[in-house]
Amino acid sequence: MDTTQKENKSILSNLTFQILIAMFLGALLGIVIHNNYLADDAKNFSDKIKMLATVFIRLVQMIIAPLVFTTLVVGIAKLGDVKSVGRIGGKALAWFFSASFVSLLIGLFWVNTLKPGVGLHLGSVDMTSASELTEKVDGFSAQNFVEHIVPKSIIESMANNEILQIVIFSIFFGLAAASLGDHSKPIISALDKLSHIILKMVNYVMKFAPIGVFGAIAGVFAIKDVNDLLVTYTKFFSSFLVGITTLWLFLIVIGFIFLKKQLFTLLKRIVGPIMIAFGTTSSEAVFPKLTEELERFGIKDKIVSFMLPLGYSFNLDGSMMYMTFASIFIAQVYGVHLDFGTQMTMLLVLMLTSKGIAGVPRASLVVVAATCGMFKIPVEGIALILPIDHFCDMFRSATNVLGNSIATSVVGNWEKDS
Repeated sequence: MDTTQKENKSILSNLTFQILIAMFLGALLGIVIHNNYLADDAKNFSDKIKMLATVFIRLVQMIIAPLVFTTLVVGIAKLGDVKSVGRIGGKALAWFFSASFVSLLIGLFWVNTLKPGVGLHLGSVDMTSASELTEKVDGFSAQNFVEHIVPKSIIESMANNEILQIVIFSIFFGLAAASLGDHSKPIISALDKLSHIILKMVNYVMKFAPIGVFGAIAGVFAIKDVNDLLVTYTKFFSSFLVGITTLWLFLIVIGFIFLKKQLFTLLKRIVGPIMIAFGTTSSEAVFPKLTEELERFGIKDKIVSFMLPLGYSFNLDGSMMYMTFASIFIAQVYGVHLDFGTQMTMLLVLMLTSKGIAGVPRASLVVVAATCGMFKIPVEGIALILPIDHFCDMFRSATNVLGNSIATSVVGNWEKDS
């Protein structure tokens, strides 16, 4: 009897199990509200209940900047020299750009094979809903790309949670500290202790994850008629799922080639973070927890602290696959013909432009809108995919977590053999 009670307690305390229950209850409550209350009342409920998700995400966001800074500086100081940083950085960027290219190709292949936009008429779509996104496209340029990478103030970067900018500053700080040798040891030791305190905070914050997921799911289901959406967007959404499934299979196969049976241990470790990202549509929300799980998996902290922040800026596989898929879907709806050469040019443009706006809300849609503008596809077509985008974003976010976990683990294994 005691053994059974212990097993039950273990199951109930499992974060993944709690998140699954939260998602189910959230969806159930949202559907009940949607079916039994007026639209205005449901919208009011949705705004209120989503505050639970907002609080959870803000709790996570408050520890991302100090966690990235402390762990990365300590990690680089432990690496010891510019040569080591360059070696790991080279491996990381080679993986990231290869994975991005394949992700874009998968989206390109399936949207051309399944043609979800051909013959589709969505006359009831509210085109004004895309105005907020199309306004962001005006400032989308190579200049903004450079400005986004290089911080002008580390305080401002930390305040805005600009991960890539924090990474740049931390690399310079870490290399400078390493070059000073014993003189910088007190600072590195203090930052090391601080990083452990922040990781302890992660455990406290993650206890709120199921509540945050519950609020996010309930809020969405309360205001969206899922049945109508799925009927209207059956071809688009099912084609998108084929693409995402293909990408998952690709990532898992590649992961198995490099990690062998260790991959299954890794997948068990990251189920919780993947479910949180899926429920909240925010891969950023699991950054601290993912850091912890990858270190427990056996990847050295100096590798995790270096790879993961870079991955969140350069290795968003799910988002990359969606960008080519959505861009060409809009072209298909409007009957805009794009030959193979043009589509490959679009793919290369996306390879570069998508790296410049990490951390921007609904970044994938901003990039899609900008790409449409470059290739004479009606930018307002972004409104065609807005109604279903939240559900696509759930899968994109989960895929981003999987891709970054495998990338970090593979590079970590490479470094063990170096």
